[in-house]
Amino acid sequence: MAKLLSCILGPRLYRVYRERGSRRSRPEANESSQGALEPSWESYYQPRSLEKHADSILALASVLWSISYYSSPFAAFYLYRKGYLTMSKVVAISHYAGTMLLLLAGIACLRGIGRWTNPQYIQFISVLEDAHRYGKPEDKRKLSSYNFDFRSWPVDFRWDEATSRSDSRSVPLLRAEPKHRSAVNNFLHTVKKLPCQIASYIVAHTIGRRMLYPGSVYLLQKALMPMLLQGQARLVEEYHGKRAKLAACDGNEIDTMFMDRRDTSEPHGKKLVICCEGNAGFYEVGCLSTPVDAGYSVLGWNHPGFAGSTGVPLPQNEANAMDVVMQYAIHHLGFLPEDIILYAWSIGGFTATWAAMSYPDVSALILDASFDDLVPLALKVMPESWRGLVTRTVRLYLNLNNGEQLCKYQGPVLLVRRTKDEIITTTVPEDIMSNRGNDLLLKLLQFRYPKVMAEEGVRVVREWLESSTPMEEASVYSRYEVEDDWCLSVLTSYQAEHGNSFPWSVGDDMTPEGRRQLALFLARKHLQNFEATHCAPLPPQDFHLPWHL
Repeated sequence: MAKLLSCILGPRLYRVYRERGSRRSRPEANESSQGALEPSWESYYQPRSLEKHADSILALASVLWSISYYSSPFAAFYLYRKGYLTMSKVVAISHYAGTMLLLLAGIACLRGIGRWTNPQYIQFISVLEDAHRYGKPEDKRKLSSYNFDFRSWPVDFRWDEATSRSDSRSVPLLRAEPKHRSAVNNFLHTVKKLPCQIASYIVAHTIGRRMLYPGSVYLLQKALMPMLLQGQARLVEEYHGKRAKLAACDGNEIDTMFMDRRDTSEPHGKKLVICCEGNAGFYEVGCLSTPVDAGYSVLGWNHPGFAGSTGVPLPQNEANAMDVVMQYAIHHLGFLPEDIILYAWSIGGFTATWAAMSYPDVSALILDASFDDLVPLALKVMPESWRGLVTRTVRLYLNLNNGEQLCKYQGPVLLVRRTKDEIITTTVPEDIMSNRGNDLLLKLLQFRYPKVMAEEGVRVVREWLESSTPMEEASVYSRYEVEDDWCLSVLTSYQAEHGNSFPWSVGDDMTPEGRRQLALFLARKHLQNFEATHCAPLPPQDFHLPWHL
């Protein structure tokens, strides 16, 4: 009876992975005769008819509930206008709702009976119970042979296993300095701004975060589910990926996948690339494939509220998730910070720059199709009359200040700019100067090399940024007669004398021609053009580590 209850309450099972190790160990003569009898390395779980039909009904009910949730404000307004929100009508509606809930509970019980009669599911639920009860490595190894609803996966690593911040529920973020006012003025200012702050809060927590992170919308995830399952199977099958659940300091659970190349012949296998996906990206089908195909050890993770991760993708939750991912990589997987490379695509630049700022010893930072600040991009897609509301909402609740965080990092940085980017340009994709990656580069160079990036330096770098092809870049470079060897010797000499800490005062006593040369040299070393749109995958051969002295 206990097993039946476990089947009723148990998670949905998607796939059962089968290893081919036993087949490889047999003599070659026997392989041909037994190959047809061997199960494939991975296969879909085959539910019995009762479970299959009950699952379909419950899945449909889940989709309908999601649609009704998003349309509830309009439905409530319609019912109010039609006079249906009276006590008698509400009681009748509640009776219908209660009947539907009882019906769905009965269907869930039928699904449990279908699972109970399936030996494959019984074996799975036994493995899952052992993993939760004992937590032994052998139990978790057996559990990794199954792909199921991640909510039931046991926690593999907690944020407080290797940190002294046992009483903290969030990690620090960069915030604007508060304006100094007297107590009376501060109270009056708060009262005056209260309606605006309430409006900003409502916008941020309803349409705002869903527009910013569409991958967190349940209906989109439901539509992408077959693709996500296939992508996950590829990572497990071809690259021996190891899935893990991490518990962040805010209580959210983060879904991760780790591909270990340290014991292979791959030349880059000793380096770990931590991937930060875009606003509709998942590690199963996202930018993670680029460093994987390039031969690195790779750790991917999903934003809070994406696929197997819980929570909602707000900046604080994002930073909390990134923190536990870094802790997991260092203290559980055993990588030194000096062997970790942070790679981010698009909106993932926020968590990557936060990690670079908070873990300054990481080896390098690569930002692909990222931006400096969210406000200009948010204003681009919203009505002009909403400018004040949009700016206030972003600054208070959705402040992705990548440029500020990037300037706190002292290590090597490479920016990848898409020359046909349609997302992070503020006008049209053809206007390459409206690409916010340009502003990210300028902020970085102006902070690190303020003397070089004076008025003349900024002007020539902007001129170089107008180039969208290698030929145009080379033309600007040759016009200013940039001598790479001379620039390199100047920077190396300064570093030897003053150390590595930025900002540098190099260029203070230099001629305008010398500063222009240095500005172009540094711009070309920190930015790589890629002729593609925003969502085109970066080819493995274009995945380069940043330049450093």
